[in-house]
Amino acid sequence: QVQVVESGGDSVQAGGSLRLSCAASGHISSRYCMGWFRQASGKEREGVAAIDSASKVRYADSVKGRLTLSRDNTNNTLNLQMNSLNPEDTGMYYCAASAGYCFFGGTVTGLDTDGYNYWGQGTQVTVSS
Repeated sequence: QVQVVESGGDSVQAGGSLRLSCAASGHISSRYCMGWFRQASGKEREGVAAIDSASKVRYADSVKGRLTLSRDNTNNTLNLQMNSLNPEDTGMYYCAASAGYCFFGGTVTGLDTDGYNYWGQGTQVTVSS
């Protein structure tokens, strides 16, 4: 069984920063694909950033240059440093992990929800103007 637990969500002013962390435990490799997704009220869940088994990173266009994804393979954690936050970044942020090795390329971007098998409960990020 695999558990995924997020932390770090908070309320901040526009222009502020947050660091989200995700810990994956159980029967999971540190090289499996992992990603961060977010869901704003009334909207569909969307991919924010993801890393594949070759450590290739993908970002959604809306967050490029502001968010940085990193993975610590020694303890299976995935961190998302978020800078220059704006109100459009508000939402529940979910961490997800795949059930096997995966590699980004072609139509596989890592930012689609159907590429992941394990999900955390989410951590709320609220950015006020």
